Amino acid sequence: MHLLFVSSLVPVANPSSGFGIANRAVLDGLVALGHRVSVVGYIEPGQTPAQEGPTHLLGEVELTNARVGAVTKLGWLLTALMKRTSLSSAKMLKVSAERIETLLAELQPFDGIILNSVQLPAAFASVFQKYPTIYVAHNVEAEAALANAERAGGRIERALFFREARYLEQYERQLTQAASHIWTFAEGDRFGFGYLMSDKASVLPLVTQWEAPAPLPAPRPQYDIGLIGTWSWKPNRIGLDWFLSRVVPQLAPDVTIAIAGQLAGTPAVSHPGVTFLGRVPDAHAFAASCGVIPLIAKSGSGVQLKTIEAFELGLATVATRQSLRGIDVIPSNCSIADQDAEFARLLTERVADLRAGESLRVSGALFHHAQKSRLLETLQEGLASLGREASQAKPPATGQPAAKERFAVHEGGKAR
Repeated sequence: MHLLFVSSLVPVANPSSGFGIANRAVLDGLVALGHRVSVVGYIEPGQTPAQEGPTHLLGEVELTNARVGAVTKLGWLLTALMKRTSLSSAKMLKVSAERIETLLAELQPFDGIILNSVQLPAAFASVFQKYPTIYVAHNVEAEAALANAERAGGRIERALFFREARYLEQYERQLTQAASHIWTFAEGDRFGFGYLMSDKASVLPLVTQWEAPAPLPAPRPQYDIGLIGTWSWKPNRIGLDWFLSRVVPQLAPDVTIAIAGQLAGTPAVSHPGVTFLGRVPDAHAFAASCGVIPLIAKSGSGVQLKTIEAFELGLATVATRQSLRGIDVIPSNCSIADQDAEFARLLTERVADLRAGESLRVSGALFHHAQKSRLLETLQEGLASLGREASQAKPPATGQPAAKERFAVHEGGKAR
């Protein structure tokens, strides 16, 4: 099959975010199954596309709020208000619908489009939904926006998140109803778009890299406890704030805790063992320097890529149940707790075991192999649904007026 992979951010050679890692896993899986994949989307500054094959860039864009200034954020907001669209889709409107139409015409013939997450597919839904599609739901984005609204610190921020949730709910409904199949990354998300949609949805197990990662060196830990993440993403920050405010105060003063990853404002922490490292050059080297990895998700949907990465590397972990969504088999060196006192107790026990000379790491190779095998099987099942729809559909002829779309979020560059 010839497939179009349409994404706000294209898969890149060295992904660092959870979104980027998931993109790369899906692309690698499609290619491993023998399909020809043409990629369409934006790229972040300084990144390199993952594949040497056909990648059609719409331009460079920085989407992370923590990395842009107030003027850029205000521009996104004004675009969203003027176009009556979500903030996430407003970021995609640096190109016109006509350019997308022309690009798709040039790429024909193709068998279908993989619509990766909501941002770019919603911005140009009237274009993409003329063709057979599969929708990839990294999260139930409307639910995540509602959760952010409920936790917002001020009335303006709360109102903006509620506004985002209303648009996202509309767009996700349109994209899932029009799709021949839906891929999610967690079992709970199969039902996030309604029970009628769950029958055509399946869960993609993920790997953080296509080949199994090499076992980490096991030096004496530099830090007792280590966390790394994209803390600018609201659900991640909620988990970090819970960990720092509720768990860390219950740990002994001599416990060392390293926190890697970009932070928009360093939290005030009284524990003497906490160190904020910012972005680190090598995430695996950082993980190797830590004795225990807390997995601290308290909100959000979709799978936690940091959880999968820790399991692939065989690292000792203490995890909330929210951190384990989308994962069926839990390694023996993962302890589970949701209450802050129990979480702190388990961390204290693991640190004591390490200081006593006990090795807490296990092999992650079997976990990685099982995940990859199930990923390929699930991709194949979804593509079979796409193939059946593609065989019945006739794409609009180049240069001819298109039939009226079943759903249209944007028409002529303006929302309606």
